[in-house]
Amino acid sequence: MSEKTVRIGIIGAGANTRSRHIPGFRAISGVEILGVVNRSPESSARAARELSISKTYPNWRAVIDDPQVDAICIGTWPNMHCEITCAALNAGKHVLVEARMARNAAEAQQMHAASLANPGLVAQIVPSPFGLVQNPFIQSLHEHAFIGKLREVVVIGADSTYWDYTEYLHWRQDAKISGLNVLTLGILHETVSRWIPATTRVFAQTTCFEKQRPLANSQGLVDVTVPDSVQIVTEIDGGARGMYHFSGIALFGPGKQIHLYGSRGTIKYLMTPQEEQLFTGRPGDTELKRVEIPEAQRGGWKVEAEFIAAVRGQDKVHYTDFASGVRYMEFTEAVARSAALNLPVELPLKHL
Repeated sequence: MSEKTVRIGIIGAGANTRSRHIPGFRAISGVEILGVVNRSPESSARAARELSISKTYPNWRAVIDDPQVDAICIGTWPNMHCEITCAALNAGKHVLVEARMARNAAEAQQMHAASLANPGLVAQIVPSPFGLVQNPFIQSLHEHAFIGKLREVVVIGADSTYWDYTEYLHWRQDAKISGLNVLTLGILHETVSRWIPATTRVFAQTTCFEKQRPLANSQGLVDVTVPDSVQIVTEIDGGARGMYHFSGIALFGPGKQIHLYGSRGTIKYLMTPQEEQLFTGRPGDTELKRVEIPEAQRGGWKVEAEFIAAVRGQDKVHYTDFASGVRYMEFTEAVARSAALNLPVELPLKHL
């Protein structure tokens, strides 16, 4: 099909939108950033000036109502994702929405229903960036049964991000904005879900060690409404077991890691601030060996190009469609339910 012009309206020019989406869209021929809106007229004008965008809007609904806009890029906090996404799809606009998908599984289901009701429109969630480079190579290892039958999965996201209780409350620590997702639970579960079968059961415990924080531009302390410590055990389709450890108060913690242990071998993926590292090991090896992935088997960040190709009918969404988003949103909700009830919770969720 021809490369028709695609005009995009930006709702929420956050860090990821500025650093990734806008440059990504501008690198594609025939894509135009038509206008932008932020939380206030002042921040909208500032974003337009800083990002060289010619038009601002008085509110997010005006972006959706603009007949010149073909697609919406939503870079707001999660508490706005469901309402804006559903309104945009029902107005005939393609949607790229920032992760996390929504605050909870019910909102995610509502967004998915709106996408199913508008099958001619593209509905994409910005994917977890972790593992995108390594994914084709890891998939090829699975195709050749490198680790054999999967036995155990370990997912770790433990560091000192929220260790200092004197720092201001972050929006990710406010459940009204952030929802049920905790720390990096959603983004790392989305990553590991590309490499393992579906999770069928979770049993979780959570707590918050630093229960209050100062609020910017305010006196006194406010409650932290998102846990800062999470431990989960899971069952995985096919019989494997999973162990998850997430913490924002682990001084000198192990950081972000994913381990896959099988009957014939091991894959370990580490995410450091400097780089992502992949290690493998098989019987006979004396230690895990770092893998340098051949260029031909390397993936990467192609989110904006993938979105535009799907809008133009040239490809489909690979990372991440709404159905996949619902699955990781159900996982994060199952963790919250399990911790609240002190009981295992089955997946997929029932009675949302």
